[in-house]
Amino acid sequence: MKISTLRKKVCLVISLVCLASVSSVKAKYGIEVDLGADIVSSYVWRGVKSAGASVQPSLSASLGGFSLSAWGSTDFTSNEGTKEVDFTAAYEKSGFKIALTDYWWDGEEAFRYFSYPNEGYSGHMLEATLGYTLPEAFPLSITWNTFFLGKGNKKANGDNSYSTYVEVAYPFSVKGIDMGIATGFTPWENATLGTEKGFKVTSIMLNASKSIKITDSFSLPVFANIIANPAHEDIHFVFGISIK
Repeated sequence: MKISTLRKKVCLVISLVCLASVSSVKAKYGIEVDLGADIVSSYVWRGVKSAGASVQPSLSASLGGFSLSAWGSTDFTSNEGTKEVDFTAAYEKSGFKIALTDYWWDGEEAFRYFSYPNEGYSGHMLEATLGYTLPEAFPLSITWNTFFLGKGNKKANGDNSYSTYVEVAYPFSVKGIDMGIATGFTPWENATLGTEKGFKVTSIMLNASKSIKITDSFSLPVFANIIANPAHEDIHFVFGISIK
């Protein structure tokens, strides 16, 4: 077994032990802190498979409508070295949301997190998000996401593609199972999702989640997502476990 693979598995075990003993914590001064993780059969982002089975930890702190969050993903079943670390600052009020996300996709052993991107590495990419969710009686949501900075956002000729992804989603419930439908599309060429110019639908998703009772005092949240990508003529079925 390669050292890198062993290291990933050891880190996974340590993460699971730590996360299993940690729940949402309300800190002093009204700041709410949340810690959790998902374990997924594959990592699919906006209809495109990014990695195989992965562990995806998250950490966030919020005060009023402001929040700061960190999210990551590490593929632990292959030697591809897929790793992502994202940081987001957001503000939400009355259904409106504005956010700025810093993505880092260079992967394991890139060792260039604090360096200017060079050939072979995309470096950091910045994305702005605007969103709105209708009132609870009909909680339809729409989000507009546009990358405006980053080497991985360039067209073949070197111009900024302003890769944009728009998603419309609606949650509902069926016999105690929380479900949702969502569709996402690119209005023009999107370098991050590999779509050519013109309108392309990259994600049509049906998701379901529920808590499976293990004991009288412990339940295990699980979820499943069926995700079709018409633009790439692909489909994914993802299963996951949440630890919070």
